[in-house]
Amino acid sequence: MRTMGLDVGEKTIGIAVSDLMGWTAQGVETIRRTRLEADLQRLQELMQQWEVDSVVCGLPRNMNGTYGPKADEVRKFGSLIEKRLKIPVHFWDERLTTVAAHKTLLEGDMSRAKRKKVVDKLAAVLILQNYIDANSCKK
Repeated sequence: MRTMGLDVGEKTIGIAVSDLMGWTAQGVETIRRTRLEADLQRLQELMQQWEVDSVVCGLPRNMNGTYGPKADEVRKFGSLIEKRLKIPVHFWDERLTTVAAHKTLLEGDMSRAKRKKVVDKLAAVLILQNYIDANSCKK
């Protein structure tokens, strides 16, 4: 089974999944958010397609470690996933993942238009890979 990583934003949700061994994260897609039901339906389809058994949501934190209103929104979204899709959700500090994703894409000399399409998916990869790396020593 695999773990799915999510970078949950107001307009998009970046999605990544682990490999079957749980060692690496790969980007899957970016969902353009429309309505909650449609977002959850697409997540459920991807969870079934990729045989996902748990989810990691990037949890936004301020640089001083405190949580703001965006963190509350992500927690609520994670709770909806747990309740409606019957899958465990974990939260992981996502500080600077979007910045790192932008930097990586800039170093790859990607155009602004192309970066905009993939930055959230890459942020989800970074969130999931950080979670995998931190938890690999616990296995």
